[in-house]
Amino acid sequence: MMNVYTTEKIRNVVLLGHSGAGKTSLVESMAYLSGITTRMGKVDDGNTLSDYGKEEQKRKISISTSVIPIEWEGVKINVLDTPGYFDFIGEVEQAISAADAAIIVVSGKSGVEAGTERAWELCEKYKIPRMVYVTGMDADNASFKTVVETMTEMYGKRIAPFHFPIRENEKFVGYVNVISENGNRWKDKEVEECEVPDYSKENLQLYRDTLMEAVAETSEDFMERYFSGDTFSEMEIRSALRVNINDGAIVPISMGSNTLCQGTYALLDDIVKYLPSPEGKSIAGFNMKTNEVFEANYDFAKPKSAYVYKTIVDPFIGKYSLIKVCSGVFKADDVIYNKDKDIDEKVSKLYVLRGNKPIEVKELHAGDLGAIPKLTAARTGNTLSTKANIIEYGKFEISKPYTFMRYKVPNKSNIDKVAQSLQKLTHEDQTLKVVSDTENGQTLLYGMGEMQLEIIQSRLLNEYKCEITLSKPKVAFRETIKKNADVEYKYKKQSGGHGQYGHVKMRFSPLGDTTIPYEFSQEVVGGAVPKNYFPAVEKGMQESVEKGPLAAYPVVGVKSVLYDGSYHNVDSSEMAFKKATIQAFKKGFMSAGPVLLEPIMSLKVVVPDDYTGDVMGDLNKRRGRVLGMNVAGKGKQAIEAEVPMMELLGYCTILRSMTGGRGDYSYEFARYEQTPSDIQEAEVKARASKVAENEEE
Repeated sequence: MMNVYTTEKIRNVVLLGHSGAGKTSLVESMAYLSGITTRMGKVDDGNTLSDYGKEEQKRKISISTSVIPIEWEGVKINVLDTPGYFDFIGEVEQAISAADAAIIVVSGKSGVEAGTERAWELCEKYKIPRMVYVTGMDADNASFKTVVETMTEMYGKRIAPFHFPIRENEKFVGYVNVISENGNRWKDKEVEECEVPDYSKENLQLYRDTLMEAVAETSEDFMERYFSGDTFSEMEIRSALRVNINDGAIVPISMGSNTLCQGTYALLDDIVKYLPSPEGKSIAGFNMKTNEVFEANYDFAKPKSAYVYKTIVDPFIGKYSLIKVCSGVFKADDVIYNKDKDIDEKVSKLYVLRGNKPIEVKELHAGDLGAIPKLTAARTGNTLSTKANIIEYGKFEISKPYTFMRYKVPNKSNIDKVAQSLQKLTHEDQTLKVVSDTENGQTLLYGMGEMQLEIIQSRLLNEYKCEITLSKPKVAFRETIKKNADVEYKYKKQSGGHGQYGHVKMRFSPLGDTTIPYEFSQEVVGGAVPKNYFPAVEKGMQESVEKGPLAAYPVVGVKSVLYDGSYHNVDSSEMAFKKATIQAFKKGFMSAGPVLLEPIMSLKVVVPDDYTGDVMGDLNKRRGRVLGMNVAGKGKQAIEAEVPMMELLGYCTILRSMTGGRGDYSYEFARYEQTPSDIQEAEVKARASKVAENEEE
């Protein structure tokens, strides 16, 4: 049973940073120090608390966010360990919606990477107080100083070092505390105070000045004192820091070694001392009964409400709705109302999850994170409250997926099972979408990147025991005509008894509107074709445009006129006129300059200034037209272009490798345009068998 913590004793902290920076190992170090575990797990051994999924253990990366509650000096720190890989940004966004502060984890060896920049941008976007923690200080080539310098260059004087390493004979032996100006040496898990070594004094002065300047900028009174040469007491420094860290004006940076469990103690202390509890933090929903804003503000005395920030649907551990309590106190046996699904559900038990291990808890106070099992209707983004006070919170923004692949189910008897399993996976991962593209006879799987889709394929096989194959999607071409044609077709069959007779003369021309398949009219004079056969001719047109004669793609933008023909009193029938029309259309279409049209997308690519040349060059290679460039925030450009859809398949991977993971893109359908002749030729050739199938029908 986990202890119950009140709002001011809670810290919700999300770990952000580049893949491989050491977030999961940092959690291991925290868990070991706080006594949850007796030995530290290793990512390489696949035995860490937060990477419990089979795929995570196999690939040695985090794929989903997990929560590890750490109890430290009477405070509960809910640590949200997020994936660093860009395909799992949806997991990161869910975690941020539940966090009140962030720790950006940076590798002392690799320094500031694309994922570090992403983490910073997310904190800025959601206005989250943050600290920076540099890992791997025991490695020979780790440099704390380089990280501090790079981040100061990028983000200005907000970066304030709290601790920096003492190294002797290339070994990480201790650290200097910049606030209290004393040295500390490691002794097993503990530290003992020591003199600041001479060679560290210059850095201490440098970092101390940075820190004092940051403190001085917090008030006019401090500024005056700073300029008149006055010094601040440790108490003054610490209280000024707390205020400034909370409003993001100061970002402390400190360091340690996860594997040696060094520096973790100071970090846990700093989380408790400087990072905010949810208490008094503003959060507002809407009271659906009074039609007024509901100021929840993590107040335990207000009616209960919570937000489902994540859903776990695990074939092994079952379904859990992960909640952040926004107001009031949740207890086991509560009946809660889900406004989005209009349903009352009973909370049988309340848990906190430690990775995948549920630990029962009696109650959860406002601001805490917990999990409710088996809420059948609940989905990520839902609000849970009571019938007496129906509350609704705004949905959290989740990135939109643009990478897609076609999937097939090799074993036809598994089609339903795959559909159900995919539905469960989309409850867990909101960036995963299943789209049925009936027009082109394919089902598509959308995600943030190819790795995510591969992992879904792997999870379906290993966890849900059903197989899918992924392949390149078909592009939705269209067919139309450029010229005019005047054709006639006589459909005659004689076979004992009634014959078949239908005769049409038709004109086909470009309609000038490719948003509709065809327009049909008739100009028949003197009853050459009786009125009652006009619907049959139109039916023939309707069928013809479904699969065009050029490459069996849907036809658009054809104007057809029936102007003459003939009929037979006995042998003519609706069927005969329909068949005559279908043949007339094929003949007419193929002689009226048939062309393939391809979908063109409006693309927007946001990249750092340095990459604009490369990205524009690459877009030209993809037959793209660059329309313009606009400034998109600090040091970034938004390139607007029009690019054929077929050239965007796999673009995610290409853009990432071109920009070191710093580029983002989005697109939407713009219109159809004529395909270049070489591409048309190749497509017509590739689709010859589809056209032949059509002929046989």
